[in-house]
Amino acid sequence: MSVINQVLKRFIDILVAGILIVILLPVFMIVALIVKMDSKGPVLFIQERAGLKGRTFKILKFRTMYADSDASKSVEFGDSRITNSGHYLREWSLDELPQLINVIKGDMSLVGPRPLLPEYVGRYTPGQRKRLDCKPGITGYQQVMCRYDTPWEKKFVYDVYYVKYFNICFDFWILVKTIKIVLVRPPTAMDGGTNYAFVKKDRNSKLED
Repeated sequence: MSVINQVLKRFIDILVAGILIVILLPVFMIVALIVKMDSKGPVLFIQERAGLKGRTFKILKFRTMYADSDASKSVEFGDSRITNSGHYLREWSLDELPQLINVIKGDMSLVGPRPLLPEYVGRYTPGQRKRLDCKPGITGYQQVMCRYDTPWEKKFVYDVYYVKYFNICFDFWILVKTIKIVLVRPPTAMDGGTNYAFVKKDRNSKLED
């Protein structure tokens, strides 16, 4: 990614995320109240993820699991760890809203590969590590093109393709596609959360350069 593209992408991230935080502030407050009233525990779910070049940061989400649940395991449909409100927050991707703060802080971008747990970085092949060459995003090319159960080796192909062929128009297309998916909510594409089933066999997965 060229310096000009980096500066332009960062400018758009700050501008759009800032505007959205102001506009959606009432939604933030309502969701926070619902989460607090629905079950005991903090409003926010905070977890370390691997960002740009593998550097760790704390990702922010509205909590959708009961307090003290093991969040490191893959989330399945009808998962008993998910709160009543959590099902709806995940369905409409409202649990992701606090990540706009991550964007303002510079940990994330609006668009980019989804950040995974730091422990997975050591399992990447050289080709897969290229997904760490840009900031992780709230949404990304992988999210709008893959099903939740798509194999990781295929998901990473989309991530690396995005990093290799990034441009602002590409970001705009992904954002528009994301909005359509969230509104229509088809059974394909957007993950309701991070699928943690990144098993050891994926170390041997190959990506196109």
